[in-house]
Amino acid sequence: MRRRAFITLLGGAAAAWPLAAGAQQPAMPVVGFVHAGVATAHTHVVAALRLGLKESGYVEGRNLAIEYRWANNENDRLPELAADLVRRQVAVIAATGGVPSAQAAKAATSTIPIVLAIGADPVRVGLVASLNRPGGNVTGVTFTTTELMAKRLDLLRELVPQAATVAYLADTRSVVGQEMLSEILVAAGVLGRQLAVAEVRSEYEFEAAFASFVERRSGALVVGASVLFDSHRDKLVALAARHKVPAIYQAREYALEGGLMSYGASYQDAFRLAGRYVGQILKGANPADLPVEQSSRFELVINMKTAKTLGLDFPPTLLIRAEELIE
Repeated sequence: MRRRAFITLLGGAAAAWPLAAGAQQPAMPVVGFVHAGVATAHTHVVAALRLGLKESGYVEGRNLAIEYRWANNENDRLPELAADLVRRQVAVIAATGGVPSAQAAKAATSTIPIVLAIGADPVRVGLVASLNRPGGNVTGVTFTTTELMAKRLDLLRELVPQAATVAYLADTRSVVGQEMLSEILVAAGVLGRQLAVAEVRSEYEFEAAFASFVERRSGALVVGASVLFDSHRDKLVALAARHKVPAIYQAREYALEGGLMSYGASYQDAFRLAGRYVGQILKGANPADLPVEQSSRFELVINMKTAKTLGLDFPPTLLIRAEELIE
């Protein structure tokens, strides 16, 4: 072989080596994310999920891709969004934003692993066989919602004991929403409070609900746990401020945006744990063998600036229990 031909051949082979090596690299895993709410209102839960993934060694855009699907509070879109992720052949589906998201994902596939993050008992709603041994392709994280309704009402009683009538804003489109209403009705009876209930199905009904609270002379307000409410928490906080009604919400983000106070499970903790579960499954764990984890971190957050605006003095017994005071 002539020297020039040999050098050309050798150079061509060397150039081909990186291509061959690259072709042997495993494809970047793709995680599907489906949520019932609005993207712009839930950046904090996405950030928490990414944090959990990072703790497991996965960083979006580096060694992991995420396909996002948002239902924008239209639950009837969830089945198609979940089916779309199945067609995309994602490695794992993170089903978040309430029970309907998880139910849609489970109905869409019995083979792709599903990691849920919901405020409900997944056994009772038929998503897993048991918490310790989920079976099937579904596992994940749960956090308490319904059981905290009495606690929220009691916190308001401590702050405004003179409020004989307390308003309750409810979204009863889901089983969990119906259970929360039942729970707070019982709690109101125990605490000797009248409950003024307004059930809404969209943000366009918020104004009328608050008008009914004023008409019934409600001295305080409990806002129920709902993806709809989370998606429009700025409107709810603004309405409470306009009507000068002391209100308690389910999540820290309400207090950060000017709500008086919040008490509930930490979304950041729950979604971080969900992200870690996704990471474990990507590494080969079987969802059937991963116990459903129960997020146990609860936080009372008080916005002192809003309290001052409303002319309220928080008793020391409440302040000392707060995880965060926003000045």
